[in-house]
Amino acid sequence: MIQALTVAVVILSILVLGLVAAVFALARQVGIVYERIAPVGALTMDAGPKVGEAAPSFDLVDLSGERVEIGRPAVHSTLLFFLSPTCPVCKKLLPILKSTARSEQSWLRIVLASDGEAEAQRRFRAASKLEQFPYVLSTELGMAFKVSRLPHAVLIDEQGRVRSKGLVNSREQVESLFNAKDLGVATVQEYLGRQQQNA
Repeated sequence: MIQALTVAVVILSILVLGLVAAVFALARQVGIVYERIAPVGALTMDAGPKVGEAAPSFDLVDLSGERVEIGRPAVHSTLLFFLSPTCPVCKKLLPILKSTARSEQSWLRIVLASDGEAEAQRRFRAASKLEQFPYVLSTELGMAFKVSRLPHAVLIDEQGRVRSKGLVNSREQVESLFNAKDLGVATVQEYLGRQQQNA
């Protein structure tokens, strides 16, 4: 009986050591894969004003009746976020925008942009608790930036120039717009390409 228990304990010990080794091997492989996969930034479309160019200038009135200037020199950079009440991905990003507005308020203002019937947009704004953001309705604004798919974001710097832009579906893609501005490139992918060329 004791001999059988000893054999069982030895076999279980060997299995546990094998499992520990397998976990370490998998953890190492995950680390290697993580290093090889580049961060995915916002999907940049070639349409609309190019990064580095002056943004189209607009003088608009938001849903609250406040004046909103786009594309002119300002104290803060502007994240122009195009959305729609019927876009599920846009709704998913709203908490991220609220969090970003709090954490980046020293240098960034966020302006929401859409088009369509004003009353439906007001209901959406109230239901989503977006009163803190200027919310403009302008078909011309979307056409000027050549917005074809949502959610789309454009980062305009304090001088009124487009610093980064693209289709955004996650927090990482929104933040990639800020990273591109900080790095002085159009996209995070452009920066990574330069790093690979220099390596």
